[in-house]
Amino acid sequence: MQRRTKIVATLGPATESPAAIEALVRAGVDVVRLNFSHGSAAEHMARAELVREMARKHGRFVAILADLQGPKIRIARFAQGKVHLNKGQRFVLDATLDKQAGDAQAVGIDYAALVSDSCAGDILLLDDGRLELQVLQAEASRLVCEVLVGGWLSNNKGINRKGGGLSASALTDKDREDICTAARMQVDYLAVSFPRDASDMHQARQLLHAAGGEAGLIAKIERAETVADPAVLDGIIEASEGVMVARGDLGVEIGDAELVAVQKLIIDRARSLNRVVITATQMMESMISQSLPTRAEVFDVANAVLDGTDAVMLSAETAAGAYPVETVQAMVRVIAGAERHPQAQRSRHRMDEVFQRIDETIALSAMYAANHLSGVKAIISLTETGDTPRLMSRIRSHLPIYACSGNPRTQHRVALFRGVQPLPLNTEQIPLAEITQCAVDALLQRQVVSHGDLVLITRGDHAHDQGGTNTLRIVRVGDAIR
Repeated sequence: MQRRTKIVATLGPATESPAAIEALVRAGVDVVRLNFSHGSAAEHMARAELVREMARKHGRFVAILADLQGPKIRIARFAQGKVHLNKGQRFVLDATLDKQAGDAQAVGIDYAALVSDSCAGDILLLDDGRLELQVLQAEASRLVCEVLVGGWLSNNKGINRKGGGLSASALTDKDREDICTAARMQVDYLAVSFPRDASDMHQARQLLHAAGGEAGLIAKIERAETVADPAVLDGIIEASEGVMVARGDLGVEIGDAELVAVQKLIIDRARSLNRVVITATQMMESMISQSLPTRAEVFDVANAVLDGTDAVMLSAETAAGAYPVETVQAMVRVIAGAERHPQAQRSRHRMDEVFQRIDETIALSAMYAANHLSGVKAIISLTETGDTPRLMSRIRSHLPIYACSGNPRTQHRVALFRGVQPLPLNTEQIPLAEITQCAVDALLQRQVVSHGDLVLITRGDHAHDQGGTNTLRIVRVGDAIR
């Protein structure tokens, strides 16, 4: 059985050489993430070209995801590099302090509006929640705080407010420049960090289109307020091609105890609204320095698979870890094990709903027919944009879905969809009446199906029409298709 859940791997110092990138492609990576929080535009462009070169070499389609830094709110720097804060002591966050002169009493901040955003009683979380400060007093340019949870604090660590609500815009000046870079690179997906609502995603799309880009947008769900209001969450999802459960900052803002239920909620809402979903952050964190994952990490990845995530993402594990290829191989094993469970193959998705679109009705009907008809070995979707196989991929199944398209952008975009494999076919050079037969023959040549197997095929009446899927056929391999 082919692996259905996709793997996203972040590139970095540990995986920037041609040999390292080739090893990731061979290990089974489906999407590479370029983290725009680090590195130059030239470095990202070089890495993207290497990915494309290695994918072509091995006959694979690997999508490229550019991840914007967003408004990361940080403290400035300490004169001695780090300080130790003790529980109960006073500590000041000062927007006017020299950015290099922090000490055990005060440190500068790079986001002056933090002062006006905060009030007495607020809890500020530093360094991914490792230290906690309670605001005692908000003055003109500084916050006087008490240390609730102390420890070592070093330069440039991030700041979150418990419960969220900081006013920082989702798109910084750096992000605007990086959107132009992503457009020039023709990335397949663009991840937007810290969106507050759907309007942030609409703005990112406008900027991307103005720069000549056509990437699908991935909204990173990181703010507490985006999951507190169901209408806000659904709005963000619907304004995007997909979402990422960014468990780092989100977990800091809402607390660990809430994170599991919220992850399940985001995955469920994304699938219900026909969007893709990536589960990210510390999925195999121990493999940064160890060659095997912990049992807890195995369960974490497996549970995300059983919840229906389209992809699981590796961050520092592949960007800076000692075992990047071994980490991908471990993730492949865990995904395969989880997908053998019957829960991963059963679906009642939208069984009680009324559909408004013909292509959606055909897509979901095809999946239910395939799951309940004995002898079906594959589903083929003849597609121009990839929309129909994306709709199909919302249904749990053990059967592979082949997105048959001659559009290179579509071939790469579908690499993120759960259970979907690109099937390149240059339909412009094939007579319309022969396209279906050629698609089935392509699977036969790849030994995916054999004579006598059943294949389900969806298509439209006219090739190259977007949104025109209106036909479902069931054919037997070896029979002449007319």
